[in-house]
Amino acid sequence: MAVQAVQIVQAAPGGVTLVDDRGVTVRLDAPPARIVTLLPSLTETVCELGGCARLVGTDRYSNHPASVRSLPKTGGLDDANIEMIASLKPDVVLLALSSRVTDRLESLGIKVVALEPRTYKDVQRVATKVAQILGSVDGGLRLWQRLESQVDAAAKMVPASARGLSVYYEVDSAPYAAGESSFIGETLTRLGAKNIVPTSLGPFPKLNPEYVVRADPQVIMISQRHAADVGARPGWDRIRAVRDKHVCAFTSEQGDVLSRPGPRMGEAAQIMARCLRDSAATIGAGASR
Repeated sequence: MAVQAVQIVQAAPGGVTLVDDRGVTVRLDAPPARIVTLLPSLTETVCELGGCARLVGTDRYSNHPASVRSLPKTGGLDDANIEMIASLKPDVVLLALSSRVTDRLESLGIKVVALEPRTYKDVQRVATKVAQILGSVDGGLRLWQRLESQVDAAAKMVPASARGLSVYYEVDSAPYAAGESSFIGETLTRLGAKNIVPTSLGPFPKLNPEYVVRADPQVIMISQRHAADVGARPGWDRIRAVRDKHVCAFTSEQGDVLSRPGPRMGEAAQIMARCLRDSAATIGAGASR
């Protein structure tokens, strides 16, 4: 993929001015020494770019790398603890565009940068901006090139027999699915799979369960927690993936890797590639009998 342009303008020496995902211009007079992150993918990006030692707090779900687990946890997307964040005296807070605490933090004079990666292009842009915040010249570009290389390597793991397999990727048992336009969907496309959820339905649509039955995917990717009852859902026993036991059940640790658009997307691609490869092997074995 081509490198995307990002809106970043250097400020005074040692500082930076950037436009975040709200379209708001944020000026930092110096690379921040104290950073709070309120999104796991942002935590992982900061650490991957060498800024882990600058983190003084994260959201409750940030658990990678292991060093961030001992940091103060300031809540989640909807219940971030404003008082705790302020007490950590951050130079900047990195949070999701959808965070509900942005205005309150800014009213306290705390610098806020909203960055929310949802697609591959977003991940590239966010990596570049986080690198600039940290004072890195080309760290974001190097990270993006590494991710691209890892996804390409994962695609090479997928045999020709697995290409074109129809896939339903469930992100939540409601059910919410990962559509073609999501970063998960983009990975599936790179691996040669056919997503049953088209771009027209959005990145993470809530589906009528009957939609999945009608689509009849050959492979289902789902959390281990919800995999056990898939066959008990009304009509789902007729789905090829369920009938033929081509259901890839991911552990909670794998789920973290798969659900975070950031530095571990190459690892996520490898997990999905193994699922497709193993499913194709058993489909082929069944056809030969």
